[in-house]
Amino acid sequence: MFQKTVPTNRASSAVSILELIYHNTVREIRKSHGNAFMSIAVSVFQSLMFVLFFYVMFSIMGLKGLALRGDFVIFLLTGIFMFMTHNKAVGAVLGSEGPSSAMMQHAPMNTFISIAASMLSVLYIQILSVFFILFVYDVALNPYVLKEIVDPAPVMGMLLLSWVSGGAVGMVFLALKPWLPGVTNTLSTIYKRANMIASGKMFVANSLPSFMVSIFDWNPLFHTIDQARGFAFINYVPRNSNWEYVVYLTLTLLMIGLMGEFYTRKHASVSWSARR
Repeated sequence: MFQKTVPTNRASSAVSILELIYHNTVREIRKSHGNAFMSIAVSVFQSLMFVLFFYVMFSIMGLKGLALRGDFVIFLLTGIFMFMTHNKAVGAVLGSEGPSSAMMQHAPMNTFISIAASMLSVLYIQILSVFFILFVYDVALNPYVLKEIVDPAPVMGMLLLSWVSGGAVGMVFLALKPWLPGVTNTLSTIYKRANMIASGKMFVANSLPSFMVSIFDWNPLFHTIDQARGFAFINYVPRNSNWEYVVYLTLTLLMIGLMGEFYTRKHASVSWSARR
């Protein structure tokens, strides 16, 4: 009864890992509420409130005319959901179970499974929120909203790229967290707060003067949001962004984060948990 069951081949090992990731993803989703449906509903409601807040703010300030010609809600969604997916991925990876966590004492649990489950829980909630809001908007206000999105597949690709790049940034913070817990939490908070403006979700990137582009083009979100709007609107061609930069930056940060996490895991100490 105390023996560990070891998979006999690679296929069974892969199935075992996928099963662990699935169960941990469900656990991450249900963290905020004991009822699975209520946990999902609360997350979707938060996204809906975020969209409504910006819609009302733009309407009161008279800024709707500054957006792209086309459906204003699509303009908001391409900015807000890229922003939320990226920031939530950063927070989910940073808050995932570390090598000194009690969960790691249960074989065959490991940090890879914890990180993957945290990221998948974010992606699941965000995609569900997108489809729910589009469905409600399509039924209640604009029955042609889905037809107004020129290339839905690349827009979804930019959402996935925002998600992956957020996970890569979170990996770097996760590798630093055991060594500098206070500094890391502060830096991650600053990064996520800076994205409120630096992501470019509230303005059109092509409208920026050339001297201001350098203030924003370091941010992967700035590129994914602008590219998503280029795919969503027929009359908008992004000039100040490119998705290739995000791919290269994501791969670079991911490699740095993985190397840092591997080094950190080899030097893990139970006393780290007391400092968090």
